Amino acid sequence: MTPVAAYFAAVPLKSRQALKRLRAAIKSAAPSAKEAFSYGIPAFRIDGRPLVWYAAFKNHCSMYPMTTPIRRALAKDLAGYETSKGTVRFPFAKPIPVGLVRKLVKARLAEMRPQ
Repeated sequence: MTPVAAYFAAVPLKSRQALKRLRAAIKSAAPSAKEAFSYGIPAFRIDGRPLVWYAAFKNHCSMYPMTTPIRRALAKDLAGYETSKGTVRFPFAKPIPVGLVRKLVKARLAEMRPQ
């Protein structure tokens, strides 16, 4: 079993379902990204570099890193979601906002590419 599969297997069903939706949204925005596992949580890498990490908690899923420029650029879209330095939290009380996740991943991809 891969570390990502083991992580998914270890989280409660409710968390796992949300995590799967989050994972699918990330993958759809960055189809060439490769799954990885670091810092004890699932991640995606692109061109050998970390793209995003994501994790499940008791009441939410989180996605990292969401830098200050990304959070500022998408502030209107992020209204209603808890953020902190480098993190966006998606509560289980709401469906995973697939469109927003795609925007965040695309912003992260743009940030990683040299200008």
